[in-house]
This record gives sequence, C-alpha cells and structure tokens, in this order.
Amino acid sequence: MADNGASDLRPWRIYGERTIYDNPWVRLTRVDVEPPGAERFEHHVVRLHRVAVCAVLDGQDRVLMLWRYRFLPDKWGWELPGGIVDQGEDAATAAAREVEEETGWRPASLSHVITYEPMIGMVDSPHEIFVGRGATYVGDPTDVEEAGRVEWVPLADVRDLMAHGELVGSVTLVALLHVLAFGKPRATAFP
Repeated sequence: MADNGASDLRPWRIYGERTIYDNPWVRLTRVDVEPPGAERFEHHVVRLHRVAVCAVLDGQDRVLMLWRYRFLPDKWGWELPGGIVDQGEDAATAAAREVEEETGWRPASLSHVITYEPMIGMVDSPHEIFVGRGATYVGDPTDVEEAGRVEWVPLADVRDLMAHGELVGSVTLVALLHVLAFGKPRATAFP
C-alpha cells in the first residue's frame, strides 16, 4: 500500500480535557489540542455511547427492519434494530439483544462487518455493525417504545428506499450499503 506522504504527518497533541456537561446519555467536553503547525486551542467534543446495530437477513434476500418515527428530524423512516452497548457488554451480545427487544426475532448468527464513527472529529460514538443470517421468532417486541412497525424488507427495495429518503440513519445506510456491496457474510454461530 502506498505511503501517500503519511509518514510525514503527525497527530494532534492533546494537553488535557475537561467536562462541561455530563449525564447518562451524553458528555460534552473541551479538549486542549494543538494540531501540527497550528496554534493550540480548545476543541468541543461530544462523547456518546458505543452502539451496536444488526442487519438480519433471511433466506429470501430480505432484511429485518423497523418503520419508526424520529422526532429529530420529525420524520418516519426505515431503520435497522440496534442500540447502546451496556457497560461491560460485548457488542455482538448487545446487537443480538437489541434485535430481539425491538423486533421479537432472535438472530441465528452474527458477523461483525465494520466499526465506524458517524461524525468523526466532533462526536465520539463508535458504531459497530453486524450482519445476521437467519432468525427465529420468539414473540412480540419487548421494547415497545423502540419497536415501531417490524417488517422483512426485500433487499431489492433498498436502493428505492434510499432514493426516496426513507433510510434516515447513518448506521442503517452504512450497514445496508455494506450488504449490497459485499453480500452476505459467512455464518458465524451466535450462542
């Protein structure tokens, strides 16, 4: 792989960090930083929880999705099930738990496909994406607030949903684009 001049680049120096606001959901900090060749300044950083999301696929080229309302940005759209990884919890366990709580389906297998930051440079919130293969219906969703309408959506419809602005969350877009680009990963049994 080419160097592209990266060997000459240096990371920012971090002198310290102080909390401006903190609660169980979000922490706002000011980080004292100095980029290479630039003056030192305080950078605002929003720190959120790590999130795990799962695109569960069935044997009919469909993906398990939720039709949900989000008050920010005041619109309805399709989302994949997922949520916060609890303290000390494995991300795969969190992804499976969230699928079951929000949809009533238990994934048969999970494969981690990518971890990304949705707003790198301003927000610290790693998003872990899993793809599941197969699922067993175990009952109604237990997290009614999160559930919305649960449906198996044909993968063939994803491009049209995107074009019509019906896939609103970045994690849903990244996960579904991964599935469309790379196909279904090999099954990995999930306990």
